[in-house]
Amino acid sequence: MSALSRITAALRSDAVSGSLLIGAALIALIWANSPLSHSYEALRSFTFGPAALHLDLSVETWAADGLLAVFFFIVGNELKQELVHGELRDPKRAALPIAAALGGVVVPALVFLAVNATADGEAIGGWGIPMATDIAFALAVLAVVGRHLPAPLRTFLLTLATVDDMCAVLVIAVAYTTGLSLAALAAAAAGLAVFGYLQNGAGRTVTRLRTAVPGWLLFGPLAVVIWALTHASGVHATIAGVAMGLLMRTRARDGETISPSHRTEEVLRPFSAGIALPVFALTSAGVSLSGAGGFFTSTITWGVLAGLLAGKFAGIFGATWLTARFTRAHLNPRLAWPDIAGIGILGGIGFTVSLLIAELSYTSVVHLTDAKGAILLASAAASLIAAVVLGRRSRHHRRLDDQTGDRDAAAWTRD
Repeated sequence: MSALSRITAALRSDAVSGSLLIGAALIALIWANSPLSHSYEALRSFTFGPAALHLDLSVETWAADGLLAVFFFIVGNELKQELVHGELRDPKRAALPIAAALGGVVVPALVFLAVNATADGEAIGGWGIPMATDIAFALAVLAVVGRHLPAPLRTFLLTLATVDDMCAVLVIAVAYTTGLSLAALAAAAAGLAVFGYLQNGAGRTVTRLRTAVPGWLLFGPLAVVIWALTHASGVHATIAGVAMGLLMRTRARDGETISPSHRTEEVLRPFSAGIALPVFALTSAGVSLSGAGGFFTSTITWGVLAGLLAGKFAGIFGATWLTARFTRAHLNPRLAWPDIAGIGILGGIGFTVSLLIAELSYTSVVHLTDAKGAILLASAAASLIAAVVLGRRSRHHRRLDDQTGDRDAAAWTRD
């Protein structure tokens, strides 16, 4: 195996990708508070791109609107796979993680609104910040501390976090979009229709086209055009990534050995884990702590902390228990309620999408600093508490496996 193959294989690991994300965030935080902070600000505010296309954007914006669209493409693509082949295909099996996701979206937002009920107008606009669970970060923690946890728990978290992120994307599209251009949006929709037809069409012409033209040459330029049109429409450009991911074909045909969905994920996941997410974290997590004396008196700070730590746990665990109690849905026999409690705590990691929504919520530097600082603090606290809880559950399941001789029960971590 070549060095490049070993690197790309490592970048598909939840633990490695999460470690890079955490490392980039720490570098940003240290850099933004060091004597070289001016160079950090100069880097993320550096502008480049074709001005004629209104794409002369800062490095920070390119990371949030461009690179993060790749991550959201993978989110949409993974959700499509779950809808066709995975947990979301069976309504009874999908009911609990979907209910957990909805509870984990609604309750944190309500908690934030309650804490900021008497705050100024802009402060309350950050109600969407504690809604999202970071998939990469959460899976990384689970991979590190939960090697002996049952495989269905990872599937539960993956489904929960994917639906959770989809809800957050819809919130971004509806609540955080301004200056909508209907013409550009219609053109983007037309581009998506072409993308979907080329992916899933079964006609002779489109089949020959897919066979004759390499996928990257056929879909790559089209994806860039769809992204640019979505950006020009005023809708956050990451929506284009999700939409294209949901349109991917997940079944192989026309002599294919692997579906376009799985082949594209194999190619893009290392790029997302090794470049897109770390660069986004590097340009977004650099919160200057100078002049942050009012951090712990800010209602934004406490709204985000309470939403991510208390609201997420109450929403995820409470919605799961209520759904299991009052419907026919039930936990996988290999899972127990303490496992779901650990996932509820882990849901408080709101790094990537929370930082994005914070950027969209506030124009005030003080408000944005409070929000970002609270996101980082809550994510760190949720990681540590969940590591303790899930670590104990992992040891518990290991003892059970030793007693039953089922030593392959927890062989679920992504290699």
